[in-house]
Amino acid sequence: MKNIDNCPFCSLGNRVIKENKFANLFLSNPRKVPGHFLVTPKRHIEKPWEMTVQEAQAVFELVLFVQKRLVKHISKGSDVLQHYRPFMKQDHIKVNHIHYHILPRDFNDKIYQVVEKYETEDFFEELTATESDEMAAILL
Repeated sequence: MKNIDNCPFCSLGNRVIKENKFANLFLSNPRKVPGHFLVTPKRHIEKPWEMTVQEAQAVFELVLFVQKRLVKHISKGSDVLQHYRPFMKQDHIKVNHIHYHILPRDFNDKIYQVVEKYETEDFFEELTATESDEMAAILL
């Protein structure tokens, strides 16, 4: 069930930095790193596949706008993330309104130092033919 009344992304007020007809761009609060932006559709949507084509285009127009600006002004790269985790309860960090994180990234940045430096080769596994076939089959 959608609970728009408790959704902080449905009433952003003056937090919106840039917008278009279907999407909003604003700074994440709380944030992981300086320059951590969020882009949301204006309509309350909880499942990514519920976005219309127009909403998806509007969201990615703002995502790409931010990425270009971050790389031009404050970082050498960026990450774009979107999570769908209905098994987690909404709180001040997890919001049940689809949103895309845009994070500035640089070599050995804070995210690397705190999390990703532990993602060594041991963490990754080679894709097997069986797994490839099984995953491909769910898309048919």
